[in-house]
Amino acid sequence: MAHSDTPPAPGHLPDTLHEAVEPGTALLRLETTRSREGVLDGAWWPRSHDIAEELPALVSALTEHLGPISRVGLDAAAWEGLPARLVVDERVVRIDSFPVGDDTVLVTRGDQDHFSLLVVPPDTPRDEARTAMAQAVRADNVTQARQILVDTRTGRRAGPPRG
Repeated sequence: MAHSDTPPAPGHLPDTLHEAVEPGTALLRLETTRSREGVLDGAWWPRSHDIAEELPALVSALTEHLGPISRVGLDAAAWEGLPARLVVDERVVRIDSFPVGDDTVLVTRGDQDHFSLLVVPPDTPRDEARTAMAQAVRADNVTQARQILVDTRTGRRAGPPRG
């Protein structure tokens, strides 16, 4: 992987985005706006559907940039053995099951500060995952997660969530 000695400006992705993205990666665009309808705050490419294995790394990465994460909302149908809570970095994180679709994870910091991340399916080929993640973190993106996955040919089809 190529790396630059100059870190990217805050709020910007590194120029080596397409070289650096591997399974297990979370990409974040941490610029909040007053109206975030239809806008994703980032993307996550887990390695598997085992939430107990995958979620701690995501929560740790988010905590580093956002502060303590109190809740994570996921679609139970998309994950193996969804617990009610996990302890991550000595903090309890509540896990809620929402019918958000298996293409989205909702993260809560504090009581009401929500962030929405695209979830790229674990078995997605690298090029398609990179493209989907890059689209999700664009500041001008207004495309919903499900449509990004359809547009980037990750094998998903538009329609109601499975379950």
